[in-house]
Amino acid sequence: MGNFKEDVARVEAVVFDVDGVLTDGSITPTPDGDFIRRYYAKDGYAMAYALREGLKICIISGGRGKMLENRMRLLGVTRMYLDCMDKVQAMGEFFKDYDINPENVIYMGDDIPDLECMRMVGIPVCPADAAMEVIEASRYVSEYDGGRGAARDILEQVLRAQGRWAKNLKGVLGSDSSTAQ
Repeated sequence: MGNFKEDVARVEAVVFDVDGVLTDGSITPTPDGDFIRRYYAKDGYAMAYALREGLKICIISGGRGKMLENRMRLLGVTRMYLDCMDKVQAMGEFFKDYDINPENVIYMGDDIPDLECMRMVGIPVCPADAAMEVIEASRYVSEYDGGRGAARDILEQVLRAQGRWAKNLKGVLGSDSSTAQ
């Protein structure tokens, strides 16, 4: 573990929790058993852009729901572990399947169930409003809350360090598609 900016330049993958990281943690149950979550468009843009630039993104969450799955697919995320009760096993599978060195991985979590995963990676990070235990376990605490820019913050830092942020002025999906926001 060295200098943070040098370490993020070597990042191969970013793993995100959902509720409290990609959202503000609020969920509204629907009668059909799904959940309504609010997502921040700038986080979504950064995720879609990072994927287009070749960064691997994985979602590991105890959360579930068709709307959550649809949102991630719309952004281009293909590796998701939803309704996941064993995040450590899911992380191990992700690392193995993609031959990823855990030292070159960022995990962004916000609460106690994320601590084990945070210990498995070289760069544990969290939103500003994470639980105190998570803040203490993090190498970097975003100035932004979960669901309000924390994901974009870390993705932008990685891509800037790698010289891949804002390389062109085209949209993520091109001019003939709708935006991923």
